[in-house]
Parts: sequence; structure tokens; C-alpha cells
Amino acid sequence: MIFLLIKIIMTAGLIVLISEIAKVNDKLGGLIAAMPIMTLLVILWMYYDGNSDEKISSHISYTLLYIVPTIPMFLIFPFVISKFGFYMAFLISILITVISVTILNFFIKI
Repeated sequence: MIFLLIKIIMTAGLIVLISEIAKVNDKLGGLIAAMPIMTLLVILWMYYDGNSDEKISSHISYTLLYIVPTIPMFLIFPFVISKFGFYMAFLISILITVISVTILNFFIKI
């Protein structure tokens, strides 16, 4: 239970830290957010939880695969936010990502 609380606090703290950095310097915040920090943290937690090397490797492979359907969101969000505002851009981005993931899953049959 203590380990679970440590994982939650460290992971949440990292998200808060990145968002605070982005308030001060959006370029640096974007750079840090683009780094695979969360993925590295997840595989670290998986390792300490005793997951097999195969399970960790599979997680990394799927993470790489699912980067592809998120790219349209990054391309469309800046355009949509200037036209329709934050909440509409947020909603459209979620919708585009869900559609992109669904299309990917259809083609790779996961």
C-alpha cells in the first residue's frame, strides 16, 4: 500500500511540475512534456512491481504503436483553439484521437 501511495505521489508530482514549468516557459514545458518521462516512469513501476521483461517490452511496443494516432491531435489543436476556443479544441482533439485509435485498431486487429 505504501508503494502504491509513493507511485501516485511521484507520478502526480511530475505532472504538476511539468505544468508549472510550462506556465513559466512554454517551450521548455513542451520539451519536457514531449519526453517519454511518463513512459519511463511506468516501466520503472512495472519493473519494481515484478513484471516480466516480456511484459515491459510489450508495453513499450504498444506505447510506440499508439503514438501514431495521437499525432493528428497535436496538429489540429493549435488551429482549432484559435477558431473555437479551448473547450471545443479539447473536445475535438479527444474525438480525433478516439477516431484515430479506432482506425488503427481496425487495421492492426488488436
